Amino acid sequence: MAAPLFQRSDPAATAGEGARLDVDALLALRHLARERPARHLGATTRPGGLVGRRKGPGLEIVDVRPFVAGDDIRHIDRNATARTGTRHVRTFSEERERVTLLLADFSPDMLWGTRRALRSVAAAEALTVEGWRTLEAGGKAALLIHAAGEVAYVPPQGRERGMARLLGRLARAHDEALAASRRAAVPAEDGSALLLEAALKAGPRGATVLLASGLDAAGPRFDRAALALMQRARLACLLVLDRFEIEPRAGLYPFLAPNGARGIGSVEAGAQPPDPRIGRLERLGLPFAVVDAGLAAETAGRGVEERVDERFARAR
Repeated sequence: MAAPLFQRSDPAATAGEGARLDVDALLALRHLARERPARHLGATTRPGGLVGRRKGPGLEIVDVRPFVAGDDIRHIDRNATARTGTRHVRTFSEERERVTLLLADFSPDMLWGTRRALRSVAAAEALTVEGWRTLEAGGKAALLIHAAGEVAYVPPQGRERGMARLLGRLARAHDEALAASRRAAVPAEDGSALLLEAALKAGPRGATVLLASGLDAAGPRFDRAALALMQRARLACLLVLDRFEIEPRAGLYPFLAPNGARGIGSVEAGAQPPDPRIGRLERLGLPFAVVDAGLAAETAGRGVEERVDERFARAR
């Protein structure tokens, strides 16, 4: 995809506000999560976002049965034992750790923007808000990042200190992606598909997975991975678009293509055709919300969680 000339190869172009991830600014987004904690719950409907690895016995009693050798005597039900004259024990539903798996696409085609911030920065901000929402609801956040041609995994993090470590890794990965784009022209790669394929291995069944990407290079691999992941997880896409993509203005614009070629392109006045990326998500039946990279993080963040929850509700 040809990008407007905000994407450049010189270091000065990526030194300003909106082109780098600031960990302190991401930490400050926690107040948005406190306004509306996560509601897209896992299979047990307990807070935290989704079902994760096994944690231990739960608190909900599902059955009372006769005692057998090996049962924990702490689970003996005194009422049933007294009533029947034989020892009975309670069995409990299994409690699982709640983890939200966040997928950050820092592919080369995400490293551009025309207003306020690069699309990659807006993607990180949207995922940060969703991560904070999970923590506020009592869960943990895990992270998969596609940057500089590689996919990295950050295991589930809980509490503010853990979230700070996760956000620090997110910021470092973004810096690595910017540095790689300055060193040489990086070929287009379907980072969104690579992230979904990695999530198929890392995400537990019944989990909620949130992908933040522009889907510019999404191909058949993305469709196959999305359909497979939707069979075992609650997948949603945060479609990150630049303001120029949402409301293009007529005129002549310089552009820089991913292969380094520069040129001038024209945008005609009049109604714009439907965005094929949105049509693709609708055909797949994949819940999504559009993130406007031109809006301040506080403004965009307040709308994203409502749209994600609404899409999940429609998909049930």
